[in-house]
Amino acid sequence: MNSSVHGHQVLQLLLEQTAPIQRNNLKALMQERFGKDARYHTCSTEGMDADALLNFLAAKGKFIESPQGLSTLESKICHH
Repeated sequence: MNSSVHGHQVLQLLLEQTAPIQRNNLKALMQERFGKDARYHTCSTEGMDADALLNFLAAKGKFIESPQGLSTLESKICHH
């Protein structure tokens, strides 16, 4: 896919998981769902690759990080 994927879609993908997942597994899911060459954007930033988006979301406190991996909550996803 060549279109840009909103970060909210990645957070929704993470919400669909039944348990925390490791970052590399989330990246694999992103590639499977959105395509290997997908670019990502948020409400304030665009043109990111998967690593840049995950770093951005982590810096914004959108993940819950544990030894088991990453998870999130619906309340961490803005709805605008």
